[in-house]
Amino acid sequence: MRSLKFLTVFLLPLCVYFSFTMHGLITYLPLLFSFALIPLVEFLFKPTSGNFSKEQEKKEKQNKIYTYILYLTIPIQLYFLFLFFDVIQEPGLKTYELVGRIIGMGLLSGTIGINVGHELGHRNNRFDEFLGEILLLSSINTHFLPYHNAGHHLNVATPKDAATARKNEWIYTFYIRSHFTSYLQAWQYENKRLTLSERSWFHYQNRMIIYTLLNIILLASIFYFFGLFALLSFIAASVIGILLLESVNYIEHYGLLRKQTESGRYEKVKRTHSWNSDHVIGKLMLFNLSRHSDHHYNGSKHYQILKSLPESPQMPTGYPGMVILALIPPLWFSIMNKKLQEI
Repeated sequence: MRSLKFLTVFLLPLCVYFSFTMHGLITYLPLLFSFALIPLVEFLFKPTSGNFSKEQEKKEKQNKIYTYILYLTIPIQLYFLFLFFDVIQEPGLKTYELVGRIIGMGLLSGTIGINVGHELGHRNNRFDEFLGEILLLSSINTHFLPYHNAGHHLNVATPKDAATARKNEWIYTFYIRSHFTSYLQAWQYENKRLTLSERSWFHYQNRMIIYTLLNIILLASIFYFFGLFALLSFIAASVIGILLLESVNYIEHYGLLRKQTESGRYEKVKRTHSWNSDHVIGKLMLFNLSRHSDHHYNGSKHYQILKSLPESPQMPTGYPGMVILALIPPLWFSIMNKKLQEI
């Protein structure tokens, strides 16, 4: 039952549960698990680069358990979101405990809300895409799908792509550039899509209009039912989740550029245009997202059959460790700029 190894992702909700139901420093357990324990384990153990055979790949692609695991994240994400609104208003809760719980919800929103929303958003059926939209709405990051599918996968590793970090670009300036530029581009891609079908941008099929209305309704509902404090706490948790997404965006394509031809077009996306990692725990926690080159080679390819590609650039460690490294720009540049020269 190879699929069951991806249940590893539910260790994070377990940590969040302890954070929400206990007090003291244990409220920071999700943070310690994600950015202390996992990086330590991935530093100590070698990555695994094995792939399925063609026969195994065909079999595993048809295995519905992988999809059911994704579906299971949805009630878990929603359960913890409603629990969050309650536990942050617990009488006598200390400020540092509140911060720990907000961080826990934020990490859950980034790991499950946005990342699983990303995986489902790539599926070729409306039901899975709808479930992905629910998860992204729970993190108020709904513009992700129009931008990511129509823009990022088209323009990755070019100056046109908001989510491709440039060489020597600090992660902190990247946060601002990537998030707000991708939001504006999401509107542009939706407007372009509607124009091609001879519809006005102000049309009920404009997903950005629908998403904006849903975000407003969600925020207004939280304020109405749970109060201003819950609303502000939810926004803070969502920001943490979005920053986690943007941190992952930063490390995935840092400094990688496609060549521009004489006609002005860029070469096709190659397997050398994404950074990859085969470190086990981070790979399981993010549903093989770290096999990123193969994901860009075929965006609709299901996570369980993504391959480790020997010609793809490899990170020194797993995603969590690389995010920590990116938060220290001089150290990041000293390591990653050297690796860029090796490609």
